Amino acid sequence: MTDQATHYVRPDVQAFLGFLNATAAPPMSELGLEAARASYLAMGQLAEAAPRDLAVIRDLSCPGPACDIPLRLYDARADREAGPAVVFFHGGGFVIGDLDSHHSLCTEIAAEIDLPVIAVDYRLAPEHPFPAAPDDCEAAARWIAANSATLGREITGLIPMGDSAGGNLAIVVTQALVEQPAAVPVVMQVPIYPLSDDRPDHDSFAHFAEGFLLDAPTMQWFAQAYQAVTGDKRAYPIYGEHSTTPPTVLVTAGLDPIRDSGRVYGAELIRAGAEVVFLEMKGTIHGFTQVRKAIPSAQEDMQSIFKAMRLLLERLR
Repeated sequence: MTDQATHYVRPDVQAFLGFLNATAAPPMSELGLEAARASYLAMGQLAEAAPRDLAVIRDLSCPGPACDIPLRLYDARADREAGPAVVFFHGGGFVIGDLDSHHSLCTEIAAEIDLPVIAVDYRLAPEHPFPAAPDDCEAAARWIAANSATLGREITGLIPMGDSAGGNLAIVVTQALVEQPAAVPVVMQVPIYPLSDDRPDHDSFAHFAEGFLLDAPTMQWFAQAYQAVTGDKRAYPIYGEHSTTPPTVLVTAGLDPIRDSGRVYGAELIRAGAEVVFLEMKGTIHGFTQVRKAIPSAQEDMQSIFKAMRLLLERLR
């Protein structure tokens, strides 16, 4: 374990990590699948900020490659003019997480960005290993692009967005929809602390894979369940085409074991000439978007993300 004193840790992050590490709870990988999923949801209920009140929160579904895909529509306005929509993919290592685990975060995004948000409940591993998740997410994004009437608002563009595994899926979907366009274009992507590559030797993994919430046993458990194919761009989007990437808000966390996976993706975008706003949230951990009550400074981080998104949206206009 890396001594936290050797890295800058915000006071509220330090307090949260101190509480978690003092519990000596077993790693998520030892809980069993159903208990791990329940634990993830329970942590969010305890540590996450309350959901925002919105004019519209509606469950619906769309056809998928294997079965119907549950969706949830969020909108701060009952009536809305034509414009882009956020397509949100939740994190959880492709193994845990669902519409409820990220409900508060999706209400926050919809309220602050003032755009419709459609969350996607894709199939999870190990029951449905790779490529089930990207298959579902791409299918859902294409359906959203073509079904404004069902959604009750005219969608003119898509903004794939997600955290962790969902950040990976946001990039994968963006690449797929740039390569083979949907009914409306991808106008921006917002991957938050995404996994982008399959390198095992990043410095951040060595420094932060123990004692900073997301740990090595959990990451190994996720990887074994997901069964991603090394070198496949739909598993590791670092292998995809970057020169055609739409404007991007890319977010990493300074104390995240997969921080450097986000950094190398950002470097590839810059080398390819893509427009990128890169935000590294110093002194905080992987998962900060879902613990905004336990880590109050995470709410300020979200505001920085929203400001960057507004900046790029204004440039698009």
